[in-house]
Amino acid sequence: MSPDPAPAPLAGGEGHWTDLNQDAIVLGLLLECTDDFVSGAVLCDKLDVPRAELLKRIDSLRTRGYGIQTSGGRGYRLSEIPDKLNDQVIAPLLSTNEIGRKLHGYAELESTNDEAHRLAEAGAEHGEVVVAELQTKGRGRRGRSWFSPPGKSLTLSVILRPTLLPSRAPEIALTAAVALCEAAHELGAPGARIKWPNDIECRGQKLAGLLTELRAEAESIRHVVLGVGLNVLLTAHDFPPDLRGTSLLIESGESIARPLACARVLEHLEEWVALHETEGFGPVRERWRELSSTLGRRVFIDGDPPPLEGEAVDLAEDGALLVRSADGALRRVMAADIEHCTVL
Repeated sequence: MSPDPAPAPLAGGEGHWTDLNQDAIVLGLLLECTDDFVSGAVLCDKLDVPRAELLKRIDSLRTRGYGIQTSGGRGYRLSEIPDKLNDQVIAPLLSTNEIGRKLHGYAELESTNDEAHRLAEAGAEHGEVVVAELQTKGRGRRGRSWFSPPGKSLTLSVILRPTLLPSRAPEIALTAAVALCEAAHELGAPGARIKWPNDIECRGQKLAGLLTELRAEAESIRHVVLGVGLNVLLTAHDFPPDLRGTSLLIESGESIARPLACARVLEHLEEWVALHETEGFGPVRERWRELSSTLGRRVFIDGDPPPLEGEAVDLAEDGALLVRSADGALRRVMAADIEHCTVL
């Protein structure tokens, strides 16, 4: 029996980057002044191009779906970012060197992680991204399903090819957690914190989650797939009764374009992945401690028997959570579900 065909990407799902840097500069300048017009003279000066070339860049952005208003004597103003998760829209928003520079966009997938694994096994390079408007079988940590209503959330998977031993794989998830938390701050959720190991929460309610899966040999990692789920435009009424969640809309009070959220997540991810690659886990560990909502709290851990309750005191150099139990012993926790109890 022949295998099922791979799902078809959305139109424009493979990147074409001609003149993209110029488009991105124009878009960046317009994003800085969304409440006002930017004169053509200023844009030409920043780009160091004649007016005819600026008009080509404006037309290019409009072709991608961006709404740009024109006012005689006042210039140009960005009025709309199209709500489409494909490279045509995301590419001009992105300032990365590798991550997201090839983006596979789909209307529907069972799982972006599964598709990313398929592409990675077929030779996809470091930094390629799979994003879907709808996941029908999206999953979270420890086999749970991931709630992501279409049009209101961001679900993507990033293919990474780190030069690490498999024993250091937990560092990748913690690195991604720092990146995702930093992106949440920039996108209007300054109260975002990391619940060990890599959930992003605000006021105890889940804003985003990560699922890291790897394919490895005994001494090397073939590839890592990093799945990201971020609640962007959900309201309180969108969440099921048994799910305590929040979103960028709830936290900021403002609607945030999903393509913009996607671009910022990928930018922060590239920054922290590169820092981890060049400087090791030390800087990541330091920032994770600063962003943690778990350290300094009493936690209950439902892991390998017996269950453990105690004070979360630190993050070890290998990413383990260090918990001091009632008898004073310091226990290492590498993979488990935890619940926050009271602040100590």
